[in-house]
Amino acid sequence: MRIQCGTILAAAVGFAAFGDSLDNIGDVRLKGRFGERLDAMIEKHVAARDVDYITAPFMEKTETKGWWQTEFWGKWMHSAVPYAKLELESGVGERLKSNVERGIERMLASQEPCGYIGNYPDALRCGEGWDVWGIKYTLMGFLHYYDWKCKVESEKCKVEADAALAAAKKLCDYVIGEIGQNGKRGRELWQTGNWSGYASSSILEPVVWLYKRTNDKKYLDFAAYIVEGMTKPEKGPRLIDLALKGVSVADRNDANFNDGDEWSYVCKHGRSKAYEMMSCYQGLLEYVEVVKNENSTLQLQLETPTKLLKAAVMTAEDIVKEEVNLAGGCASSEAWFHGAKKQHLPYIHLQETCVTTTWMRFCEKLLEVTDDPKWADQIERTFYNAYLGALRSDGGEFAAYTPLTGNRWHGMNHCFMHTDCCTANGPRGFLCFLKELFTTRGDAATFNFYSSALVKGELSNGRKVAFDMYSLYPRTDYVRIVSHTEGAAPVRLRIPAWSAKTEVKLNGKVLDGVAAGSYFTIERDWKLGDIVELKFDMPVVAHTLDHHVAFTRGPVLLARDSRFADGDLTEPFRHGIKDGQIMPTFAAVRTPSDDIWMAFSATLPIGSHTENPEARNPATVFFCDYASAGNTWTRANFYRTWFPVEYGNNE
Repeated sequence: MRIQCGTILAAAVGFAAFGDSLDNIGDVRLKGRFGERLDAMIEKHVAARDVDYITAPFMEKTETKGWWQTEFWGKWMHSAVPYAKLELESGVGERLKSNVERGIERMLASQEPCGYIGNYPDALRCGEGWDVWGIKYTLMGFLHYYDWKCKVESEKCKVEADAALAAAKKLCDYVIGEIGQNGKRGRELWQTGNWSGYASSSILEPVVWLYKRTNDKKYLDFAAYIVEGMTKPEKGPRLIDLALKGVSVADRNDANFNDGDEWSYVCKHGRSKAYEMMSCYQGLLEYVEVVKNENSTLQLQLETPTKLLKAAVMTAEDIVKEEVNLAGGCASSEAWFHGAKKQHLPYIHLQETCVTTTWMRFCEKLLEVTDDPKWADQIERTFYNAYLGALRSDGGEFAAYTPLTGNRWHGMNHCFMHTDCCTANGPRGFLCFLKELFTTRGDAATFNFYSSALVKGELSNGRKVAFDMYSLYPRTDYVRIVSHTEGAAPVRLRIPAWSAKTEVKLNGKVLDGVAAGSYFTIERDWKLGDIVELKFDMPVVAHTLDHHVAFTRGPVLLARDSRFADGDLTEPFRHGIKDGQIMPTFAAVRTPSDDIWMAFSATLPIGSHTENPEARNPATVFFCDYASAGNTWTRANFYRTWFPVEYGNNE
């Protein structure tokens, strides 16, 4: 029997004092294909994690190579805790909960009297390497656990929650004493770690979380100190001034940065590391939410909340323009490289899963802060392509990298351990989809994503709402939402920017005013059985780039796959296809096997022997969705998304 987290209630949790819990994934019963993918990932990946193994480094203090073993537990907790709150069958739920408790027990036991939790010897702590980065994830792990336990009404859970919060406070106090303002190590926080302070500075996010849960001003002051280090020192991260000047994320290295000896995964200087940069902006957005109505004892004279928010938005917009490819992924060798205009080329180490997941989380936070549906558009594209493409079909593993052309393959072993950062990080991405699928923030219910699900929520005025959504989207262009709600409640529907002509019906009547790239609001007194229908404009569209062509359908990138056995995947296209051209010769067909989600036949001008009358005719070939392409994870299974276009005599 398969587990049923996709069809069982995900309990909504909130904190009156400081907003939603970290793990509030809403009241969602995800069904169908995505419920099954979620179920499999939890059972075979999250619940199957050997928690003793990933906490073992904390029991020793012998790390001298500056590695990052201590990130794995905290990343795992980010997904393990919300998934543990689901009611899972077949013992999976109990196994996952037991693993969470076992991990907390071991982590608490590893804390030294001074507050330190990690695996570096004293002389190397809070310095070079990834010690502060690991502390960041340890703080996150404790705070996720605290949020869960403090909302359970039992004395035992209250004791457990208090213990986790106390450990987080003691650990943060240790960092403040070592590298906070006038810290005993005699160095600034941004001067530690790698990438001009990105890695260590990203600790801002859980520091703000800790302040929200304790209301202790010293943590807000520490957060302000971190922000100053992020923004002001000339050799620091410079996350504000470079963004406001319009400097692209790939161009933020110093002019004298040596793109040679210093360029490596653990380089000290450089500002183009994608994952760590976005992690810093996530912390800045958390900080913005807090300081809008508060006065820190460390006043930022220049970096007002408005400027911080503007810098984060401008950075994300630059990433969309310059870096994100048609699969919603980005980065080569985990660094920005103006990848959008290079996505047709075989760059090394494309689309690290850590970057993919962090991009989704960055967009999730921007969506919450700005209420701009364009960030939901970005999450959607990334989820259906780069993210699901990185998840092994049985749910048990995430690839480290997912090229746009090539093979899917296994990840790496990091730090002499049988795990890696992407394996730890991957499950966090599904939370973005779950959390933002249906929300009831404020006085309106909002559908951001469309998948078969039963959703429930409560508006700020106390009105309870519930809807049942039926859809094979984005395999099909149709969504049906049935009301289980009675009474007045505004309901917002995200209309994707790519859908030029979306039709919305209420009880069979077409509604006016639907616009692409916006929210469409229905305000009415809902009755049981009211039906909302959406039909999206989802043709196949061609994209051209430097004598190459690729195809998308709605939010989905299409690919040819060697399993179709339909000819040479490297054969060039002939001249004539224009950028943005609608491709009417694509037709949906039955998928040849269960491991391919969607399939299309297409009659296209392929082949260069046009002097031959027969060869001049177009060829019929097959495409599948990018997430299905190559998902057997074998070298014999090759796929391609960008196809060469022949040159003419004068080009």
